[in-house]
Amino acid sequence: MTERGKRMSGFADEASPEIDVQISVHAEAGWDSIELRTVNGKNVCEVDDATFDGIYRRMMDAGMRASCFGSPIANWARPITTPFEKDVEDLKRAIPRMRLLQTNMIRVMSYPNAQWPDEDWRREVFRRFTELVKIAEGEAVVMVLENCDGWASESPQNFKTMLETFNSSALRVVYDTGNTVSHKGTKEQTWEFYKAALPYIVHFHIKDCKLVDGLPVHTYPGEGDSDVLAIMKDLHSRNYTGMYSIEPHIHTQVHLKESTTPAQKQLEMYRTYTRMANTLFDQLLL
Repeated sequence: MTERGKRMSGFADEASPEIDVQISVHAEAGWDSIELRTVNGKNVCEVDDATFDGIYRRMMDAGMRASCFGSPIANWARPITTPFEKDVEDLKRAIPRMRLLQTNMIRVMSYPNAQWPDEDWRREVFRRFTELVKIAEGEAVVMVLENCDGWASESPQNFKTMLETFNSSALRVVYDTGNTVSHKGTKEQTWEFYKAALPYIVHFHIKDCKLVDGLPVHTYPGEGDSDVLAIMKDLHSRNYTGMYSIEPHIHTQVHLKESTTPAQKQLEMYRTYTRMANTLFDQLLL
């Protein structure tokens, strides 16, 4: 397996809901891992044990590991009013599954608001993360905070404040290049979030986006306004040795359960994205 094959990954549920197709499209790309999120529309942190066992066996038979678990913990669909027990249960259920699939990383966000006063929102986010971080520390796993929905992602300063406050090896960052523009931010703000996240980045999402008539449109990497290659080069120059994982959001946004694209076209889009991402990685080594 090449260095590229070991360090490239992606959300293969954007290629297909079926685990066999997810495995095959990554094998075609020369990759040995999947950033595992959903299979047949259900998150891997939430499926029953029998279903997970089937996923695990198919991946092991194919020599495919998980690069990270794309959990729903504190994500866009779980505002601050969501019962906290749901996130605790998902984290505890996921940890033994993560070990089986050879990853110690699980993606989290930081709870969207639900019309609470800002200080009440912040206080409850920090209260919940205090417990989640304690669990993760005790189990030697890493929650990777994505610069997406939630309190921390309201601004680069919030992001920095949350990470500095906890200052834990169990709370690090997965930096996503496309999220700022997809939330109608600017290229400059993309870099501001990157700089705030930089000391904590252990995982990386390749995504690109541009605004068309004020609305976000996801593009192939390098075709939007997210400075994907420039940020990757900067991170590489700082001796980053972690993984790069694609999250196209072209044709489908799996976590929003939105897709109007025929399955074959969706799969071909993903194949194209893997090829373009491989080229980006190769440029880092020039």
